[in-house]
Amino acid sequence: MRLARYLLLLIACNLWSQDDFLAKRYFSDGEFDKAVVFYEKLVEANPGRSDYAESLVNCYQQLQAYDRAVEFLKGRIATGTAYPTVYIDLGYTYLLMDRPSESDVWYRKALEAIETNPNMGYGIGFKFQRYTLLDYALRAYRRAMELNPDLDFSFQIAQIYGEQGRISEMFDAYMDLLAVRPTAKQNIMRALEAFIGSDPEAENNQLLRRVLLGRAQRSPDPVWNELLSWLMVQQNQYAAAFSQEKAIYRRVPEAGLDRVIELGRMAEAAGQLEAADQAYAFVEAESRDSISRLNARLHRIDIDLILRPEKGLQEATKTYEGLMATYGYSPETVQLQVAYANFLAFRDNRPGEAAAILKKSLELPLSDYSEGYLKLNLGDILVFDERFNEALILFSQVQKNLKNDVMGQQARYKVAQASFYKGDFDWALTQLKVLRGSTSQLIANDAMQLSLIISDNSLEDSTQTALRKYARADLLAYQKKETEAIATLEEILEQHKGEAIEDEALLMHARLLEARGDYSGALLSYRKIVEFYGQDILADDAHFALAELYRTRLGEPEKAMEHYREILYRYQDSYYFPQARKYFRNLRGDPVN
Repeated sequence: MRLARYLLLLIACNLWSQDDFLAKRYFSDGEFDKAVVFYEKLVEANPGRSDYAESLVNCYQQLQAYDRAVEFLKGRIATGTAYPTVYIDLGYTYLLMDRPSESDVWYRKALEAIETNPNMGYGIGFKFQRYTLLDYALRAYRRAMELNPDLDFSFQIAQIYGEQGRISEMFDAYMDLLAVRPTAKQNIMRALEAFIGSDPEAENNQLLRRVLLGRAQRSPDPVWNELLSWLMVQQNQYAAAFSQEKAIYRRVPEAGLDRVIELGRMAEAAGQLEAADQAYAFVEAESRDSISRLNARLHRIDIDLILRPEKGLQEATKTYEGLMATYGYSPETVQLQVAYANFLAFRDNRPGEAAAILKKSLELPLSDYSEGYLKLNLGDILVFDERFNEALILFSQVQKNLKNDVMGQQARYKVAQASFYKGDFDWALTQLKVLRGSTSQLIANDAMQLSLIISDNSLEDSTQTALRKYARADLLAYQKKETEAIATLEEILEQHKGEAIEDEALLMHARLLEARGDYSGALLSYRKIVEFYGQDILADDAHFALAELYRTRLGEPEKAMEHYREILYRYQDSYYFPQARKYFRNLRGDPVN
């Protein structure tokens, strides 16, 4: 008998679970006539489940079965146990029936419930918000806070101001909240992102700036400087952001220089090198930590090489020699040894001396991670010097020792890349197939690209002649021999026209020309990919490169938007999709969330 009851209960649970699944499925698909059948059964079986009741009412409303909704809701009210939000559901149903006066009656009854229990303010206010009855939602939140000062719905009130387009009041409300709840800063910044863009002249940006400046003038709290700095970064005004960061550090020196260092990195990544240099110079002058000062100096050397290339090499050589004399070889200064070695190899074409420095560094007592970092960089220099077998040994060691780390995946990719340069395409392909599932999207994307280059061009040409030329061009570009690389690519484009390698050669050709400042030549090669290979895998790369060239170099935003738009509408699964969407919206003048 007990077993029979258990089986009946199990069957009932399975049927209920199936009804729940089907109800939600039909509801999400907009098939309300089917969903309502299941929700009626679920409500009957589970009268205490408010979520089922709400979904049933929603179905009735969508089907314009208003009389059934009214009958159901009045029945719920008659029980005397329904939560007061049921009054709002009933009022909104009357509004849909074009009977607004009756709606107001029930809305007021919901608000009256707050008088006896202010803690209901959130649920009632939230239900008003869901129906976009924003004035009523404000009344609910405010009255609940008046009756119980321990309640705080400031965030919800600010959100409503934003939905109503009352931007100035919204900004003030968020700032009032921040003044009493500093821990809400990250949530507030996320909310503000929906209303500002990258244009400092936009109305909302100007308004927020005035609000923040006003707060900063009235209060010495550095939180206002933090928000001003954040706003300047959103507007790509890194020098102005640095001014705010200096003010924060002067007021709260115990907070340290981490914010200034991070700002320097962001400015450097954004190409605002003067602002980045200012930030790093400040860190170098102010930091009491020798490693932080060293890192700042290394960043400044890189920046100086870009900003002042005519004298950068000699200055950098002297600076590196001085730093090596000061800091010497130690596990704490590995970043100096790597930076100096990379400078000697990739900037000054002295790979032998560079390799010697890193080999000496590997004699130090190092952690596995530091050893891996050194070996990867030493391997890169050996590849530059075409000492492929030595490089492959180092990369394989890192891959084995740090196989569960991203660095181990980087090492595997470098094995594939070095094998590709060497002409061992089969071994390169073996490594790349493993990396397609890399936890690093960038590594996975690069692995996919290189594996497709090898496989596509091996099928068509068993001798792999064009592929070997392409690998040579890629190595020459890696060795900073751009002129020779471009000449090799042009040979491919002339002698292997129409072959599978052509779009890859065009893309590398365009990128090398762009790096040299030959924008018209780069445009021509990018456009050929779009025109002749618009359905192939590199089309999104070419569209994004064209868009960036028009946006960042040629000052033609309308043309940039055309190519971002192509990615948005034709290549939704592209690696570049998120960036294309962001830049497209910025250029169109949208606030970007």
